[in-house]
Amino acid sequence: MALSALILGLMGSLHCIGMCGPIAFMLPVNRKSNYKKALQVSIYHFGRLLAYGTIGMVFGFIGKGLYIFGIQQKLSILIGIIMIALVLIPFVKLSSLSISKPIYRIISTLKDKLGFALKRKSNDAFLTIGFFNGFLPCGLVYMALLGAMAMANPIQGSFYMVLFGLGTVPLMTMAVYFSSAIKQTTMRKVKKLIPVFIVIIGILFILRGLGLGIPYVSPQAAKEVVSTELECH
Repeated sequence: MALSALILGLMGSLHCIGMCGPIAFMLPVNRKSNYKKALQVSIYHFGRLLAYGTIGMVFGFIGKGLYIFGIQQKLSILIGIIMIALVLIPFVKLSSLSISKPIYRIISTLKDKLGFALKRKSNDAFLTIGFFNGFLPCGLVYMALLGAMAMANPIQGSFYMVLFGLGTVPLMTMAVYFSSAIKQTTMRKVKKLIPVFIVIIGILFILRGLGLGIPYVSPQAAKEVVSTELECH
């Protein structure tokens, strides 16, 4: 399942270009020194991965709490259903819900902080930009967080999100160096495949929860064996 995070990041990075690309384009990198530019871009990515790892750990804790109550398999099935439902339900209907209002307030705050950081050129500014960038609302990040929750472990949840972030690094780096080389037609074609891949991941989570005994895909849940033998002294 961890591999699905990396592939989701790779497939979804074209979507990330649309959402976070403007931030990558506006990074105040040093255009005169390739070394300093590479260092600054690396620090920016480290900030994003740090943010992803942090929220992945939080959602891993949530999943662990549900695991303690013995509903890990049901959680995996539920997360798979939610992933598929989010692909099928138009985003316009979801954004019309009142629950989205607090999210927009958070976005506004993050944008203000990003705007301030983008005016600076120190290394810590790139870390700040990347970190806050990682917290910006994004549909693909939500999908990855559902996967992190299904891991039912804070360390694995954090690792899942870091792998997702690593998957976005190659194309996000290209956005900084070769923004003109990314063709819009290619982006549109790949974006059409993203919902398909999310549905596939959703199905994998459902199969994982069903415990059908399929190696690596749907391992059978371990059953607790209670011994009825009594020791005689």
